[in-house]
Amino acid sequence: MQRVPCVLMRGGTSKGAFFLAHDLPESMTERDELLLALMGSGHELEIDGIGGGSPQTSKVAIVSPSRHPDADVDYLFVQVMVSTRRVDTTPNCGNMLCAVGPFAIEQGLVKPDGPTTRVRIRNLNTHTFVMAEVQTPQGKVTYEAETAIDGVPGSAAAVHLTFLDAAGSKTGALFPTGNVQDEFDGIPVTCIDMAMPMVIVEARHLGKQGDESPGELDADTSFLHRREALRLRAGAAMGLGDVSGRVIPKPVLIAPAKAGGTLLVRYFMPHACHRALAITGSIGLATACVSQGSVAAQLLGKACKPRQQDVRIEHPSGGIDVRLSYTGMSGEIICASVVRTARRLFSGYVYASPLRKRASQFN
Repeated sequence: MQRVPCVLMRGGTSKGAFFLAHDLPESMTERDELLLALMGSGHELEIDGIGGGSPQTSKVAIVSPSRHPDADVDYLFVQVMVSTRRVDTTPNCGNMLCAVGPFAIEQGLVKPDGPTTRVRIRNLNTHTFVMAEVQTPQGKVTYEAETAIDGVPGSAAAVHLTFLDAAGSKTGALFPTGNVQDEFDGIPVTCIDMAMPMVIVEARHLGKQGDESPGELDADTSFLHRREALRLRAGAAMGLGDVSGRVIPKPVLIAPAKAGGTLLVRYFMPHACHRALAITGSIGLATACVSQGSVAAQLLGKACKPRQQDVRIEHPSGGIDVRLSYTGMSGEIICASVVRTARRLFSGYVYASPLRKRASQFN
C-alpha cells in the first residue's frame, strides 16, 4: 500500500487533510487519483478513506513554500466530491485556510516570530493573498485559548484572517456580469465575486422563509431544481461557462436577520446547504451588504450603510462577524477580516491501495 504523510486539521467549521506538496505526485492526474483514494471518494460515507461523508469534511489542503515575494507559503484547496469520484480546485476555502498558518509553522515552513506570527498566504486557486495571524507563545503554535466560533463546540486560540485582494477572485471583477443586480426568469439576483463567486437571491423569491434548517432545504427536490437552474444561468452570465460540473458559483438565500445580526443566510456548496457558512461566502455577503443596488443592500434598506465596518451574518449554527476596511483614493478597495479557530487533530500517515487496484474497483 502507498503511504503519505498527512495531518488532519479542523479549520473553522470545516475539516480536512493537509499535505506538503512534495509528498504528493507532481502529475495532476496522479495526484487527484491518489486524493480520491485517500479520502474514500465514490461512496456516500467515504467509508474506505478519511473523508467524512460531507462536503464540509471532504477537503484537502496542499501547502508548499512560496516563490512569490509577497507570500511565505502557497496553498491549494481541493474539494473532493463525496459520492462521485471527482475533485474541484476551482474555489478557495476560507475555513480550511485558517489552518494553513498553524500547519505551515509546525511543518517548519515559517519560523515563529514572538507571541503572534504572521503568515503570508498565496491561494493558488484564486491567485489572491491572505494574511493569517497565528498565536505562537514561547515560539510554538498554541491551539488552546478562549475564542469560540459558532458551529464548533468549545473554544480554541484565535486565528485572524485578512483577505487583501479578494475582489474578482475567479472572474476578474467584483460584479462579473457588469451589473450590481440582474434578473433571471423574473427573479432579482446579485452575482458577486468577492473571495468566492456567488449568486445571491432573496429566499422569498424561491418560496422560502430563509430560516429553514439545512435538512429541510436539502430534502426539497423542487426547490433544488429551481435553485440549480438559477445557478446555471448565473454561471453563464458571470463568464464561467457551463457550471453544471463545477462547484461555483455558490447559490445563497438571504432574508432579514432574526437574532440581532445584519443578514440571515443559507449558503449552498453548491447543492447541499452548509451547516454554518463558508468564510469566503461571508466575505462576499458582507461586501454585498455595503454595495448600493445589490439585492442584499436593497433588503437591508437603511439598516446598512455604504461604508459600514462591521457586518454580522447569521447562519444555521449562529453567526460570523466580518470587519470591513476601505482603501484606495475613494475607498473603492474593500479588505475583509474575520476571526476563526483551528486545531490539529492527528498527524502520521494515510494509506491508499495501489493505483491498478483502485482503477479496477470502478471499471
